[in-house]
Amino acid sequence: MGHIVQALRTLPHPGETLSAASALIWAVAVILFRVCGRTVHPYALSLFKNVLAVVLLLATLAALGLPLFPPLPFRHYALMVLSGIIGIALSDTILFAALNRLGAELTAIVDCSYVPFVIVLSFFVLGERISPIQAGGVILIVAAVALISGQRGDSQIPRRDLRTGLALGVLSMLLSAVGIVIMKPLLPDDSIVWAGLVRTLAGAVSLAFAVAVHRRRRALLAPLASGRTIALLVPATVLASYCSMLLWLAGMKYAQASIASALNQLNTVFIFILGAIFLKEKITALKLAAVALAFAGAMIVALVV
Repeated sequence: MGHIVQALRTLPHPGETLSAASALIWAVAVILFRVCGRTVHPYALSLFKNVLAVVLLLATLAALGLPLFPPLPFRHYALMVLSGIIGIALSDTILFAALNRLGAELTAIVDCSYVPFVIVLSFFVLGERISPIQAGGVILIVAAVALISGQRGDSQIPRRDLRTGLALGVLSMLLSAVGIVIMKPLLPDDSIVWAGLVRTLAGAVSLAFAVAVHRRRRALLAPLASGRTIALLVPATVLASYCSMLLWLAGMKYAQASIASALNQLNTVFIFILGAIFLKEKITALKLAAVALAFAGAMIVALVV
């Protein structure tokens, strides 16, 4: 395993390459989650995803010979756990709820709001500056979301589901950005696998508690007994919560955050294309325009420094 890590570091542009690869793998996982989400509640989906990811990350930590409890200040542990609860347990569950209502293509558009959220929160919390051009990128993304929220031609999505899905999607991206801003100062000094494990474990424990106290917990978990559902959830989890997540963390570690964020946002294009091909989601001029606006805004926000 150590040889793999060393090989990744020797890539011509390791951070950039890993960030783009993370975007592609995440897009494939989203398509699989979209199929699962038709029958599995977001709570159950998130819980399964995080529990399996914890198992995979623990195995990776052991294979690399890394300590489960490294000698770090308590503040490191506390912030990483908080980042996991907000950025994984809450954000992912809400994202799946939005995905069920919007479909893969529209969710990909809303996903673009993640980058400006990170920039704005970094400005206020971490003291990073935002330029007028970056502010223009934020406006483009907001315009894309507004454009798609006012659509009338897609009869497959009821107006109520559309608005609820958009609100949930934007909230999910905000929570994800909050989770990242919390952990960002810690990442340079921490192992990528350990950071991923702590965040994912915090998310899994939070979700397990939420499911345990839910009055319909048996009904929520019942779809997980389906072999067909598990056959989709396992590869989706391996791709999203293990492969894509580790590649994303590595990209952020080995490249400038602005460049890595822009390349991560390529998932917008990948999801749009894969959703049209495999889920037969309808392509309209309005969706194409919204994708173009959102992606352009994300690139401007992330690349202009």
